[in-house]
Amino acid sequence: MVTARVVGYAYPWDVLGDPAFVSRVRALGVTEVALAASYHATRAATPLHPEHLVVEAREAALYRPVRQRAWAGHRLVPLAADWVPGDDPFGAATVRLRAAGISVTAWIVLAHATHLGTAHPDVAVRNHRGDCYPYALCPANPEVRQYAATLAAEAVRGVPVDGVSLEACGQLGIAHNGRHEKTAGVFPPAAQRALSVCCCGYCTADWIRRGQDPDQVAERLSAAVGGVLAGTYGADAPMAELVGDRVAEIVLATRRDFAAALRADVLAAVHRHAPSARITLHGRADPWATSPDVAVDADTVRPAAATTDPATSADRTATVDRTAIDDRIGGADQAATGDRTGGDRAGGVPMVDAVLTACWPTTAASVEALAHTRSVLPDEVALGAYLTVLPPADPARVVDHAGALLGAGATELHLYHLGLAPPSGQQQLAEIVRRCRTDESADDSEPDPTDADPTELGPSL
Repeated sequence: MVTARVVGYAYPWDVLGDPAFVSRVRALGVTEVALAASYHATRAATPLHPEHLVVEAREAALYRPVRQRAWAGHRLVPLAADWVPGDDPFGAATVRLRAAGISVTAWIVLAHATHLGTAHPDVAVRNHRGDCYPYALCPANPEVRQYAATLAAEAVRGVPVDGVSLEACGQLGIAHNGRHEKTAGVFPPAAQRALSVCCCGYCTADWIRRGQDPDQVAERLSAAVGGVLAGTYGADAPMAELVGDRVAEIVLATRRDFAAALRADVLAAVHRHAPSARITLHGRADPWATSPDVAVDADTVRPAAATTDPATSADRTATVDRTAIDDRIGGADQAATGDRTGGDRAGGVPMVDAVLTACWPTTAASVEALAHTRSVLPDEVALGAYLTVLPPADPARVVDHAGALLGAGATELHLYHLGLAPPSGQQQLAEIVRRCRTDESADDSEPDPTDADPTELGPSL
């Protein structure tokens, strides 16, 4: 009997063109796949695929048709994935998996698109020195919220999905595995938190609305980073110690409220096209967390209060002084943002069914972070542990790590990654799934996940 829900993660190119993929998934004991419907740029290994060993996904893309009708008038438009055959690789892979009896969750990466932040720097996160993080789209910008909601809607439009997994459903910070990244290990956690405070025109305008001078915030952030690097402050000093209680409270409230607005619009968009889909939100119980795991607490995952007034609910939190915004961004003419209400919210924003917390390092700290997240969530919201058999996981400890996460309160295991893992990793994935079983008999054998039988497949696309 499986006592924990198990979800394996994959890209469309893992499924398409590999006649053995489905039988490998079955051999693992996995019956649900989270399949990337939109994803950031990556260079992915495909060690078990018969046609290629590496896929170069050059930019963030939508793995569905990019319909002119849906994106007309938008300044922020996703790219089509021309490195995968066909104009709807997610749809084709979904059909193949579901035909084989495997449930599909649409894995949607939202406010993370380097090509958009590069082409339109005004929509990207900026630190207190004015450095632009082009990979990070700021939810305070109404165009970003419209982009995210449209992206989510188009990801699930017209294709049967059983669930949705929302990654980067909020602001990213300085931590990012970018091209030839050279920032890792330079900035201690306290400095990273300060460098992840967005100081774009929309965020600073909201600080003005709350009665806070943005120049004072920038000065305190600059002193904080310098103090942490110099050793004046501890490496993990809290933000209140670095910038003062009032400044910390205001900048966090701005981030939280705009993230709530983005999340509400995205959930409403998903609900319109996939009303029965189970919603999973990548997050953790750290108020200063930045994407891909957003900050979550009990209020984050509850539905918004019922309302028929689009000026209330999440949109109310995102209302800022337009004059202040124009002053901060130089009066630039902003593109029309369309309907920001996310449709009829009379019934409230759909509830998040599960929170997914990344636990990739096979350490006690990962287990403690997951347990803390469990402690702040309502009982009716499930908690998933997102773990990998790839670095930084220790191969000798990853199976026991999965058991520790289950013991700390995880009711779901989300496995990264079905396509990236080599044969040794596939064996570890299979062992992790077995760890979820409570009544395995001594003679209950599992097939070898690397020894697939193509005759077990559903229709090939």
